Amino acid sequence: MHGATALAVVPAGPAGDPSPAPAGPVAVPDLPGRPQPRSTTARGPLLLTDRPPLAVPPALAPLLPDGLRRGSTTAVLGSTSLVLAMIAAACTAREAWAAVVGQPSLGLLAAAQTGVALERLAVVPQPGVDAPTVVAALLDGIDVVVVGPGTHLADADRRRLMARARDRGSVLLATAPWPGAGTVLTVEGGRWTGVGDGDGRLRAHEVQITRTGRGSSAGRAQDLRVVLPLEVGTDPYGLPADRATADRATADRAAATARPAATDRPAGAGRDLADDGALLAPDLRLVG
Repeated sequence: MHGATALAVVPAGPAGDPSPAPAGPVAVPDLPGRPQPRSTTARGPLLLTDRPPLAVPPALAPLLPDGLRRGSTTAVLGSTSLVLAMIAAACTAREAWAAVVGQPSLGLLAAAQTGVALERLAVVPQPGVDAPTVVAALLDGIDVVVVGPGTHLADADRRRLMARARDRGSVLLATAPWPGAGTVLTVEGGRWTGVGDGDGRLRAHEVQITRTGRGSSAGRAQDLRVVLPLEVGTDPYGLPADRATADRATADRAAATARPAATDRPAGAGRDLADDGALLAPDLRLVG
């Protein structure tokens, strides 16, 4: 019979004494050929199951082989340069968005030079007493949310924000100690290179990164030595400090040779853009 509707039949009591209607739902036997409703309890959050993890710089692959998993919380302690490199790598491949909360010392020019797309970066330097609400709102619609030491949170706030990140499929990066973080990357400074005897400038910083955290893969400490900055799009990453310095010095000498002298420029040509940092600075906007 086409278009048949399943009915729940309640047997009547004795004549003149109708039985009361049963309380709660009534079980209806399945009818052959009748489509059954899909279960809504067997599946986790949609974002966690359908969206791939975010990328990390190749140099960090030994420590984060799965990238930044959606819904995860990672603490990065001791290096803002490493945080910027992770934001740039995470938001480049899929044009994701990032937000930084409670880190007023963040240099936006340095972020742009690292490869962070400033047009897809929201910055809230001082969230104040509304910090838990601000971070929660950003987790609802931003792929990567960086929470700095200027974000005053209680332990209960941190637990709620971790749960919200899991539910929304966002990545929470903390630059201050965060109890309960799944992964903790601790950066210890090594040696700087680039300065000679009375000349040169600091160009590279060799550091050691130690990974700890919860879970089977992060239960034991893992160490990795890399050279900062980790520039997005540069291959290979993790060059020895001496090699990185030599490569940069060679590139600088080649650029200086190719640049025309000031006397060779036409009159009124104006200033060299490469010599004027103000002309290179992008249009920066702060949120909050």
